[in-house]
Amino acid sequence: MTVALFVPCYIDQLYPDVAIASLELLERLGVDVDYPQGQTCCGQPMANTGCVEDTRPIAKRTVEIFADYEAVVCPSGSCTSMVRHHYAPFFDPDDAAFTQVRDNTYELCEYLHDVLKVSHLDVRFPHRVSLHQSCHGLRELRLGQSSESMIPRENKVRNLLNLIDGIEWVEPERPDECCGFGGTFAVNEADVSAEMGRARIADHSGKGSEVLVSADMSCLMHLQGIISREKTPIKVMHAAQLLAGRPLR
Repeated sequence: MTVALFVPCYIDQLYPDVAIASLELLERLGVDVDYPQGQTCCGQPMANTGCVEDTRPIAKRTVEIFADYEAVVCPSGSCTSMVRHHYAPFFDPDDAAFTQVRDNTYELCEYLHDVLKVSHLDVRFPHRVSLHQSCHGLRELRLGQSSESMIPRENKVRNLLNLIDGIEWVEPERPDECCGFGGTFAVNEADVSAEMGRARIADHSGKGSEVLVSADMSCLMHLQGIISREKTPIKVMHAAQLLAGRPLR
């Protein structure tokens, strides 16, 4: 199977190693990966701000770029959710290109867990680790169990990370609480956003976590900013980096 790697714009510009780790991981698992050069932002920032007509051409362009691939894999729950759950108003219901992209776009850990069914990784990471579950990953992609839901769900990100030798898990008190980023929410409600982030960091670091891991780099970008400013002794890493065997730096 040839899959397209869909790299979020903020990862491309600020955290390129997450994209490289995703590529290396997929190729190591035998996947033929292509990176379409024309890809851009998924349009989520505009959509979240209410700029619907500014989102439309971006959605159209994204579908045009990825329509010919068997699958699209993205190391971001929020961008994946945008394509799967929020593109429909921009397309006719019987648009074949749109339905192909919508139905075959996967978050990276979701793809590894559900499609490739990865059961072994020759990777070691001997550190105390805690997991931040992003809101989009839990509430829209159903990558794990959210506290308000009575439906049991596998924690797909945790299942994959459990394949890594040496991880010592640290459990936060509130494992599915929002980090406070929320895209433009962090701009419009900066004080509330920062306070929510501080609460998440205190929960994880207070339990002795060395590394706060998430499948959403947007959450980690927000948390890393607070950690850096307040010099909290905890690191952040994307799940792809651990799964690809990146060491703690």
